[in-house]
Amino acid sequence: MDASADEVMDIVREGSRAYERGDYKEAFRLFRMAADQGDAYAQCNLGRMYAKGLGVETDHAEALRLYRLAAGQDDARAQNNLGIMYEKGRGVGQDYAEARKWYQKAADQGDAGAQNNLGVMYERGRGVGQDYAEARKWYQKAADQGDAYAQCNLGRMYEEGLGVETDYNEALRLYRLAAGQGNADAQCNLGVMYAKGRGVGRDYDEALRLFRLATGQGNAYAQNNLGVMYMRGHGVEKSNAEACRWFRKAADQGNAGAQRSLGRMYEEGCGVGRDYAEARHWY
Repeated sequence: MDASADEVMDIVREGSRAYERGDYKEAFRLFRMAADQGDAYAQCNLGRMYAKGLGVETDHAEALRLYRLAAGQDDARAQNNLGIMYEKGRGVGQDYAEARKWYQKAADQGDAGAQNNLGVMYERGRGVGQDYAEARKWYQKAADQGDAYAQCNLGRMYEEGLGVETDYNEALRLYRLAAGQGNADAQCNLGVMYAKGRGVGRDYDEALRLFRLATGQGNAYAQNNLGVMYMRGHGVEKSNAEACRWFRKAADQGNAGAQRSLGRMYEEGCGVGRDYAEARHWY
């Protein structure tokens, strides 16, 4: 039974309320009703629920189908999500060129997430020739809209001098903006700036605070950095055992620096019993 535009809009609103309060089964039911009426917003939201397994079994192929329906109606969120599916190879073969195409469509409509993702593609040369200037341009567009990921990425470009003159002050400003929004990578990167005294006086206490904020979100780089702080006794009482604990957390997530450090701790018997087999495993 066809519903009027106003009725569909009401269904979508109720679905959004259900989603926000965590009632995913009800949100799924309502978004399905609206999606079946051709509503692009509902199609995109329903696709997201299939992609994340919220209120329904995870089904990347169905998520892809729904994103395509919404993207075909020029829904920028769906276009960005479709780009992610192609970039990650979820429900479809990995295709960076196709991912870039969809990011571009959404970015041209002003979608901040897509602008950041497009910047990543240019920075890494995925589906397009590597171009730091173009990456910086798209990061800037997204950062100007308050996108924390883009602020962090742009801050890193200024810190490392990628396509721009190295500018620690600008890097600090951008990292602070992103860290203030809870971005774990920015918290970690800002902690490194304080630990190394880049653009700011060296402050191990502040570095530790920031690393701990990021480790609270499971950030592997921050876990590794916190391990280094304990190993060196920077801002905290030196503890090889505590260093090993944090190195292991990061190593278990695949952080190469932490794996090397943990291997060295086992080889030298620092904070753990000497164990050459375990050292070899981590190396």
